[in-house]
Amino acid sequence: MIQFILKKFMFMLLSMFILISATFVLMNAIPGSPLQTEKATSDEVQRNLEAYYGLDQPMYKQYLVYLGNLAKLDLGISMKKKFQSVDKMIKNSFSYSLKLGTVSVITSVLAGTMLGIIAALHHRKFLDNFAMIIAVIGLAIPSLVMAPLLQYVLAVKIRIFDVSGLNDPMDYILPTIALSSVPIAFIARLMRSTMLEVLHSDFILTAKAKGLPGHIVILRHALRNSMLPVVTYLGFLTANVITGSVVIEQIFAIPGMGKYFVQSVVDRDYPLIMGITIFYAAILMLTRFLADIAYVLVDPRIRVSGGKVES
Repeated sequence: MIQFILKKFMFMLLSMFILISATFVLMNAIPGSPLQTEKATSDEVQRNLEAYYGLDQPMYKQYLVYLGNLAKLDLGISMKKKFQSVDKMIKNSFSYSLKLGTVSVITSVLAGTMLGIIAALHHRKFLDNFAMIIAVIGLAIPSLVMAPLLQYVLAVKIRIFDVSGLNDPMDYILPTIALSSVPIAFIARLMRSTMLEVLHSDFILTAKAKGLPGHIVILRHALRNSMLPVVTYLGFLTANVITGSVVIEQIFAIPGMGKYFVQSVVDRDYPLIMGITIFYAAILMLTRFLADIAYVLVDPRIRVSGGKVES
């Protein structure tokens, strides 16, 4: 098990190094200087700014300096935000993205799992059809369409919720629904198909033959084995919801990382782009790493041998 964890961890570090290198090279390959503005500046001011940010150095020197600062957890200074620290900007904004993402992940797993279980236990009946209709609607409408639709109906027309902001618990409802609609639908369909297969397995039939109550069979045996694909998807879900709320944060005017990410691309703010990209990538890789470990721990049929997963 330790060898398996170390192997996954080393692959995670290698992937992060490749991502950092590729992002750095691609940004510097774009013609022009990120310090150029519409306002006229003297050549001397331009040179001083480039020297301050190290842009007057060859690219390989800039790269080595950046890696050295990154090793000290220093993400640099923003080029456009009045010399604000990228670390501080991410720290101040991520709390909003984390809160919204956490609520959305919990909502997605609970609602999707419940819909999938209900659909599987009432196979080809009304509740099954109803749950799958909800799932199809959720998959068909992307979050960038769902969000303004919810705003228009529930905030503008009916006026149950505020149009924007994240000031009280009620403000979480609309962006959470917009973020969770697709994951709920995906988990519901995944849970339904997996549970239908598990319910017809030999060990479930054996448990029923022994006279175990139905709820014990479902909760202790069927649910645990049906959750394995959901656990695998949970790593992607967590990262995608937390980091994928860029559009939702813009629509609902939430002061999260999405605001800085979009603006950094428009402004060509190299340190901020690099900082947010690395931060997002770290979350994605860490959640995938934890999901791989959880998958081995949850499934009793899986064992680790020689750093490899065997079933």
